[in-house]
Amino acid sequence: QVQLVESGGGSVQAGGSLRLSCAASGRSFNSYAMGWFRQAPGKEREFVAARLGSAVYADSVKGRFTISRDNAKNTVYLQMNSLKPEDTAVYYCAAGSVAGTLQSWYDYWGHGTQVTVSS
Repeated sequence: QVQLVESGGGSVQAGGSLRLSCAASGRSFNSYAMGWFRQAPGKEREFVAARLGSAVYADSVKGRFTISRDNAKNTVYLQMNSLKPEDTAVYYCAAGSVAGTLQSWYDYWGHGTQVTVSS
C-alpha cells in the first residue's frame, strides 16, 4: 500500500513558477513509476508528466515543467515554470507500474493540490 500526499499548490500570476511535491509512504518507492495528472474545472483529468527512469511529458507542458524524484526522500516533484492560465487545475500525484500517460496504469492516487494561474 502506498499513500501519497501532495503539497506546494497555490495562486500565481502568469509567467510565474511553482514547485509541487508529493511525499509517498510505504515500501519500494524506487520501483514505482510516479506521475502527475491534472483536472481543470469542467474537464477530464489529463496526464501531465511521469518518471521512473526517464521522463515523459504531455505536449502542453513540455519545456516548461520538469518532473524529478528523490528516492532517498520518497518524494517526487513537479517544477512548473512559465505558468499559463490554462495550467489552472487540481494536480494529482499517482504511483504505478508504468511511467506512461494512461490513468489505468496507476494504482495509487493522492488527493490533489490546487494550482491557480491568473492572467
